[in-house]
Amino acid sequence: MTRVIHDSGDGMQKEALDLVSSDVNFPKGCFPDYRIGPNNQIIDPEETHEAVPLKEVVAKETAQLLEQHRRLSVRDLKEKFEKGLSSASKLSEEAKRREAASLDRQVLLKKLRDVLDTLKGRVAGRNKDDAEEAISLVEALAVQLTQREGELIYEKAEVKKLANFLKQATVDARKVAEEERALALAEIEKARAAIEKVEKAFHVHDSTKSSREEEIEELRKEVREARRIKMLHQPIKVMDMEFELQALRTLISQKTQLCNQLNKELATIKRLEVDSSDLFELEGSNTLGSQFCIIPRVDGAPNIANCPIQWYRVISGGSRGLISGATKFTYAPEPFDVGRLLQAEIILNADKIIVQTDGPIDNAAGLEHYVDSLMKRTDIEFNVVVTQMNGKDYSSNSVHVFHIGKLRIKLQKGWSTKARELYSTTMKLCGSRGGGNAAARAVFWQARKGLSYTLAFETDRDRNAAIMIARKFASNCNIALAGPGDQDT
Repeated sequence: MTRVIHDSGDGMQKEALDLVSSDVNFPKGCFPDYRIGPNNQIIDPEETHEAVPLKEVVAKETAQLLEQHRRLSVRDLKEKFEKGLSSASKLSEEAKRREAASLDRQVLLKKLRDVLDTLKGRVAGRNKDDAEEAISLVEALAVQLTQREGELIYEKAEVKKLANFLKQATVDARKVAEEERALALAEIEKARAAIEKVEKAFHVHDSTKSSREEEIEELRKEVREARRIKMLHQPIKVMDMEFELQALRTLISQKTQLCNQLNKELATIKRLEVDSSDLFELEGSNTLGSQFCIIPRVDGAPNIANCPIQWYRVISGGSRGLISGATKFTYAPEPFDVGRLLQAEIILNADKIIVQTDGPIDNAAGLEHYVDSLMKRTDIEFNVVVTQMNGKDYSSNSVHVFHIGKLRIKLQKGWSTKARELYSTTMKLCGSRGGGNAAARAVFWQARKGLSYTLAFETDRDRNAAIMIARKFASNCNIALAGPGDQDT
């Protein structure tokens, strides 16, 4: 019987390697990682320091350039780029030397593998297995060298890119240096020209100053001489004449002021006789949420406190539509007035004075988006205060809740419902037209015939949004919800 013993220990490996060749030494079970230097000299890696990878060198140089970019001047930056270009060329030459060394390694490995293949054909048994293992180690080393060559090729490409970048940067730096030099020369020339102008002006000023001083000194001498002559010839009479002159000057100034005031009043009266429309104007912004007020344009304008006033909105085509109930000095536009001009007609001494806005009323910024966000709800609520009920002042100032639904409008105080009505032709809703400082935040709501409220909202945006939402919900119910008299216009 034959016994087969598998032994793969270190002793067998050393014995097999000794049989293969006495010139080859395998102390670690693998081929040594040596490097071929210049003149085909074998360099032990333990005797040489580990080389720094090109990626780390490039990253370090780039970080230093970025760190010092703001502190360097244009000339220093150009010199730095030139130094970087020289270092990049050195790195490129070193990569070429490494590539040549890598090719030498490939040649040596190929020769070694051919020797091992020849040796493998001559031996048998365990020596043949050891030869095959040595061949596999050579192939693994060849794979590692191939990977290293790929890394070297990649590093070489990066070095080329860096060199090209540094070349372009050097050219740009030179251009910038030339431009800065040209700009500096131009600024220097401008500064020289400005200095010359200032020197000329300074010389002219000195000459004029000296001539003026001479003239002033001559005038002083003349005044002294005149005073001396005046004191010698009747000084008391001269003093009396000075007092009389001072009194005449004061009287003339008073008469001049009175004459100017009379001229202004006369011009105002003539302007009133010719055209009385220039005596008043509208104060306010042409934006929804503002409030217009009739104010006098000149100081001498007549008092119109007891004169009849009527507000109109100008419809397309030039025709006017009367705004029912708007008969005060002030009027706050509502959403129905957007895109239209507003006019106020004043009847003064059987004459009609018309004042008009500068342009059509514009919608408030962000109001449409606010209305769209509120209409996504089924029931919309606003906090209001009832100021009038059926045209009379409301005694309580408590907060009510104004509900606007898709089918009805409801006014509620706590759990008590003050009014609740469906959208109908008898319902009216518009901005408050009774004037006052809070007209921009107030609405007039007629729930039905015989029941109306004037409600004050917290902001003008809530007031305009409530009117727009209620009119849209009423339109969905085929009801035109507007103010008194607005349906005809």
